[in-house]
Amino acid sequence: MKNTRIPKARPSVSDELLPEYDFDYRKARPNRFASRIAKDRLIVILEPDVSKVFTTPESVNAVLRAIITTMPGTGKRKAVRKSAPRKDKRGTIQHRTV
Repeated sequence: MKNTRIPKARPSVSDELLPEYDFDYRKARPNRFASRIAKDRLIVILEPDVSKVFTTPESVNAVLRAIITTMPGTGKRKAVRKSAPRKDKRGTIQHRTV
């Protein structure tokens, strides 16, 4: 006969979590991986469905840069500003593009 394992009863969530934990910050150590991240970089966590489509940082950056070029006020595109219509000496409305 095979040795069958009898599963032990797991404690419930309320038994595992305490209402408050006492953390001693004097024993804390600095993050050993922090030096690998450049100061001017931002780390973003992608949702699982998004990470299936964008599998590399390059693909994410390419799409974000394409979106940035379509946004007004980013300086990447030359925006055409239209001024208010003006009247000339004869009273005719002139439309100008600045």
